[in-house]
Amino acid sequence: MSVETQDVESDGAKVPLWNDPKVRALVSQAVLIGLVLWFGYEIVNNTFVNLEKRKIASGFGFLNTTASFGIIQTLVPYTEASSYGRVFFVGLLNTLLIGGIGIVVATMLGFLVGIMRLSKNWVVQKVATVYVETLRNIPLLLQIFFWYFGVLSALPNARNSLVLFGETVFLNSRGLYLPKPIFEDGSGAIWIALLVGIVAAFFVRRWATKRQEATGEQFPKFWATVGLVLGLPFLAYLLSGLPVSVEYSTKGTFNLSGGLQVIPEFVALLLALSFYTASFIAEIVRAGILAVSHGQTEAAHALGIKNSHTLRLVVIPQALRVIIPPLTSQYLNLTKNSSLAVAIAYPDLVSVFAGTVLNQTGQAVEILLMTMGVYLAISLITSMFMNWYNAKMALAER
Repeated sequence: MSVETQDVESDGAKVPLWNDPKVRALVSQAVLIGLVLWFGYEIVNNTFVNLEKRKIASGFGFLNTTASFGIIQTLVPYTEASSYGRVFFVGLLNTLLIGGIGIVVATMLGFLVGIMRLSKNWVVQKVATVYVETLRNIPLLLQIFFWYFGVLSALPNARNSLVLFGETVFLNSRGLYLPKPIFEDGSGAIWIALLVGIVAAFFVRRWATKRQEATGEQFPKFWATVGLVLGLPFLAYLLSGLPVSVEYSTKGTFNLSGGLQVIPEFVALLLALSFYTASFIAEIVRAGILAVSHGQTEAAHALGIKNSHTLRLVVIPQALRVIIPPLTSQYLNLTKNSSLAVAIAYPDLVSVFAGTVLNQTGQAVEILLMTMGVYLAISLITSMFMNWYNAKMALAER
């Protein structure tokens, strides 16, 4: 019998099922899925058994129950007669507020410090280095305590408030008091004009970029954007009869009245989150700029482009491709770290909903599932947006 005949016979022989890689893979996957389902069933069943033993009703009906407690900062109307569902909404808005403003402040400060780290000025460079190496190595919770207990709580009382900008802004241990805009009838036209200005600015910048790529001619995009975004609302403000007034805080015997109060819990949390996250963003920005070939800078200088324009138009756009992915992680960290607000009683979602409401109702499973779902959704939406922006900034092949 030839060798070829033996090979054919061996190839045609049946392999036992227990030796077949495909069968073993299917069996192992089925066993793993079964174990996961069994584990999940046991957790759910054990949870319901324990709830029944403790006579705790499951479900989300508690959201319609009256809360009976106050919240020191609300972006929507809220009273002690509001429901637990309203508490959830108030806490969610407060979380989004601190996260959104914190991301903006941390990004601007981080980019500034990151560029300072590369400065040729020895003093500027060392100041930025000390900032980064100090703040990123101190736990965030300690920084929150420092700003809240060490700085803001040490301010004078309301009667002896610090007066800023000609008695228009007051600062004391109860917070920061700012002028409050009062929108009257007809002010809707201002918001419409602002929206139109933002959309128009987007299309103008897009057109100017394509025009510059095609002809090389520059267009004052910055001033055009300022004119559209600020000029149109101001024009609407004038044409609609000045429908916006300003309410200033006034000193009383023991307290301030009127104006817009920014509570010290918000200020302390914002400063701690922004400064802490900015120290990490600064290093990301520095690494991104160093990743750009120095030949790009030399070529720009050879064409007579100024240093500021070289950094803004040549270096930063290329560095963004390196900066964006780790920057996304810092945005996610900032949003999740805002849950530390419970340490100083800032009324975010964790403090008022996963804290106060949970203690009053005992609905731990439902409340924690809702809270975790919110943070998961925020993180996924942030990641989706940053991934879209990263893809937009990627190099496009011609």
